[in-house]
Amino acid sequence: MTPFSIRISPAGTIEFIYHDALRPLLAAGNAHIWRASHVEPTADGQWTADLTPVQGPILGPYLTRAEALTAETDWLTEHWLRRS
Repeated sequence: MTPFSIRISPAGTIEFIYHDALRPLLAAGNAHIWRASHVEPTADGQWTADLTPVQGPILGPYLTRAEALTAETDWLTEHWLRRS
């Protein structure tokens, strides 16, 4: 996984998975931040990454929140940012 994945559309729209280090990109134009997924605990103390807001799957369960966050970022990078 690369630390930061950024997609620039042919129309010039910049899309990326938010990270504080990329915050300066918000000044590049009319910015809109929205939630693409939800990482939440399960009833038995595990974690899932719910990607249904971007028509994706629910990943997991994972033992740790960090594992769920990594899976979330990997899925979004591969299926959302790299879409044609």
